Amino acid sequence: QVQLVESGGGLVQAGGSLRLSCAASGRTFSGYTMAWFRQAPGKEREFVVGISWSGGRTIYADSVKGRFTISRDNAKNTVWLQMNSLKPEDTAVYYCAARIISIIATRGESYDSWGQGTQVTVSS
Repeated sequence: QVQLVESGGGLVQAGGSLRLSCAASGRTFSGYTMAWFRQAPGKEREFVVGISWSGGRTIYADSVKGRFTISRDNAKNTVWLQMNSLKPEDTAVYYCAARIISIIATRGESYDSWGQGTQVTVSS
């Protein structure tokens, strides 16, 4: 089991950047598939990006492709989400998630562990 804590959210103007961090604790972090999800008020939770345990494979939602970048450092037990060219539509609570199975999934139900979320607000 892994425990996740997100940080780095905040208020930024459209076109700006933020970097979110997900700090993990627990055993076998390197064996977990990791992902970021987000949920805006009144909307469904949506997949943002996932990364394999080795970092060798990533899957990005079309809405963030080319603007967001996921990375991980298993030695540091940390996953990052670099968000550039932010848009008001990116405003949401962002969640870090982990799953044991070594396949990136886009459904939130496929993930075993979740962080508490961090708020990202993009003003226009």
